[in-house]
Amino acid sequence: MPYLPNTDDDRRKMLEKIGVAKIEDLFKTIPDDLRLKRPLDIPSLSEMELLREIEKLAKDNREGLTCFAGGGVYDHFIPAAVETIVSRPEFATAYTPYQAEVSQGTLQVTYEFQSHICRLTGMDVANASMYDGASAAGEATVVAMRVTRRKKVVLSETVNPLVRETIATFLSGRGVELVTVPMKDGLTDLNRMADTLDENTACALVAQPNFFGLLEDVDAVSELIHKVGGKLIMTVDPIAQALLKTPGEYGADLVVGEGQPLGISLSFGGPLLGFFAARKELVRYVPGRIVGRTKDSDGREGFVLTLQTREQHIRREKATSNICTNQALCATTAAVYMTLMGKTGLKQVALLSAEKAQQAAQEIFKLDGFEPYFEGPFVREFAVKVPRPAQEMILEMIKRRVLPGIAAGRWYPELPDCLIVALTEKRTEEDLTRFVEGLRELSKSDVLSRM
Repeated sequence: MPYLPNTDDDRRKMLEKIGVAKIEDLFKTIPDDLRLKRPLDIPSLSEMELLREIEKLAKDNREGLTCFAGGGVYDHFIPAAVETIVSRPEFATAYTPYQAEVSQGTLQVTYEFQSHICRLTGMDVANASMYDGASAAGEATVVAMRVTRRKKVVLSETVNPLVRETIATFLSGRGVELVTVPMKDGLTDLNRMADTLDENTACALVAQPNFFGLLEDVDAVSELIHKVGGKLIMTVDPIAQALLKTPGEYGADLVVGEGQPLGISLSFGGPLLGFFAARKELVRYVPGRIVGRTKDSDGREGFVLTLQTREQHIRREKATSNICTNQALCATTAAVYMTLMGKTGLKQVALLSAEKAQQAAQEIFKLDGFEPYFEGPFVREFAVKVPRPAQEMILEMIKRRVLPGIAAGRWYPELPDCLIVALTEKRTEEDLTRFVEGLRELSKSDVLSRM
């Protein structure tokens, strides 16, 4: 951002223009007890002095942590070509592509994104993206209720807790019966699921893989929910999806997920990218935007926004959803990443991540006091039972410049010693050795403290 200092005269003229005597008058609507009373103590610096000060602060930053954390957001390698392409001014714009005649490039890349998501999930249609995977899941439950005219939503406890919290927010005030099926040994308790589903159930939502990295018996859930006439919603990891049976093959009706692993950096937690796919018969219920390919009266191929009657700018309170935009730049990034990687490249990323996860698990489980929290196949994320509270382990490992995973106890109080570890293709042998040695040191100190 350019350095644009305002002089006292500049500020006086601006205040006069808007009819305000002093800057403080702009904050009259803020309660007095909420206002900051002390000076901000910001030094007055020239542009050159400011840049020098920022560079000095940047040099004081510590070396970044080696990341073994996941939980929906992952540290994948992003080819340099991705940023180069999406940084072009044709893509890096806030322009909304309503006018197809001037937005063909934007519309085409969005259409390609939709096509990639359909191939990845095995579904018929996908929209132009959503804010994030959690809100996409919330929208999917609303679609299921609208289609089935039912008001009972069933979630598995093994679905990412943040996704479940978002769904609860989406459904609040709608008179919905929201039921969470408890887990058993890290997986959805299918017996409890069967007892919960009935003719009033709009949908059942499961994750593949689940929050603990385990693979669920989605075929069983699909059979149970469809037997009572409800819809199956799946939330999936797009990278792991390159190795697994597609949601389409499971018989899923709606598929959502977090698209951050598809070429989008961690960036301190955002922005993120939600993808949303469905069966063709549900296309008129899909929220947000859909880009279609068509031909004009002269037979020339082109791209347009289609089925827009779902959006609030057309139907207002009768709209399918109140989402009226999409994560265009993030979706473009994902489209570029998937195009560059291709089917083979995406599968290689998934395989490397899975192989490194298996190797890490073998090494960690050799250590005293560390063992699998749950038994069962996993892809690139797994749960470890650690010898002390997982959050304590995390803080100790951060001192060693390693972020070892996430503490399940934050959302599952009964699992305070559960550490969920994730691997990606970026993790090297050196990274893994440093990780395992750090855990070994902590386990030895635990043993000594008990002697």
